[in-house]
Amino acid sequence: MSYSFDWVDAFTTQPFGGNGCVVVYGAADIPLADRLALVRETSLAECAYLVGSDVADFGVRYYLADREILMAGHPTIATVASLLDRGLVPIVDGRAAFTLEVGAGVLPISVEITDEGPLITMTQAAPVFSTHHDPAFIAGIYGLTADDILGTPQTVSTGTPFCITVLKSKDALCRAVLDFDKLREFRTVDGNPQASLMEPFLVTLGGETDAGDTFSRLLLAPPSPAEDPFTGSATGCMAAYVYRYGLIDSAQFTAEQGHWMGRPGKAQIEMLGTPAAITGVKVGGYGRVLMRGDLTL
Repeated sequence: MSYSFDWVDAFTTQPFGGNGCVVVYGAADIPLADRLALVRETSLAECAYLVGSDVADFGVRYYLADREILMAGHPTIATVASLLDRGLVPIVDGRAAFTLEVGAGVLPISVEITDEGPLITMTQAAPVFSTHHDPAFIAGIYGLTADDILGTPQTVSTGTPFCITVLKSKDALCRAVLDFDKLREFRTVDGNPQASLMEPFLVTLGGETDAGDTFSRLLLAPPSPAEDPFTGSATGCMAAYVYRYGLIDSAQFTAEQGHWMGRPGKAQIEMLGTPAAITGVKVGGYGRVLMRGDLTL
């Protein structure tokens, strides 16, 4: 069987920037094992598979190297950028609006044509704030100390849960090195491994460039790559955290990630609702089709 695909760099306008994702078309009949194998074959963090939908304009599923992820930001940007590049989404008066069904539910998508290209914005769900975590324990996962952490790390989800951890300095962010044994301990709940728990998302206030308001890293465990260049779902969770706790008082700001990897990426954030009652998180960015071809299985 042959399946058409696009390789898209998300949250960037430049080639080899942001986070890459392969978007596969007509993929409903591709077995799970092959979906996971393609992620490992590409050495990307995630791949996207268009599968159709009965409840939205398009349906897509996202996969890490070892499992499905119900909500993922950079594959969403990549999928929409691919649909736009193939002319599958009509643009009227420089805009488009449609829905995309992912594993976590239906995402509203909007597109605005700008001088830099189509700006793609997803509206992530209202955040769910759950478990607070011991700062010393989370710091220990990265060879840091509790003094490196601002506030209390907390699990936040807009579709995929991340432990949002704000660090006091870029120096601490730079020094962070993932300890796999301690990460496994973090992922163990009541003695049982919880593979669905994502790695903590580390963030500092202030961008890596003058345009940014936050700068983040997501260090990954095998079989994924060692670090994610840009993490759109975690960025939505992070935005909810810093807005709720008054670390950023503006409802609109710019999040940056990936610059230290040579893959700079950025997202435009818009918070919906008030800090005490956030009703959704808009995460916007650009995508660039780098190459396309056929997947033969």
